[in-house]
Amino acid sequence: MRWSGERGVGAPVVYARGPVPQLDTALVDTAHGGAYLDAEAQLHRYRVVLRAIEGMALTVVESRDLIHRLVQRM
Repeated sequence: MRWSGERGVGAPVVYARGPVPQLDTALVDTAHGGAYLDAEAQLHRYRVVLRAIEGMALTVVESRDLIHRLVQRM
């Protein structure tokens, strides 16, 4: 995930999540090294952004159809 929020503007972010939300972790890459975030307040902001991105993403079928249309135009 790449997100331009207040912290880490333009910095790559890796969000690791699993079946236990309390164990989620975000790794924000900065010029001074990586920062691991695991506090609920910190993760809440990343979860909001991820949900928004997931809501805009194409489904598997829509993605496949888009790729097929693009290939046909080549």
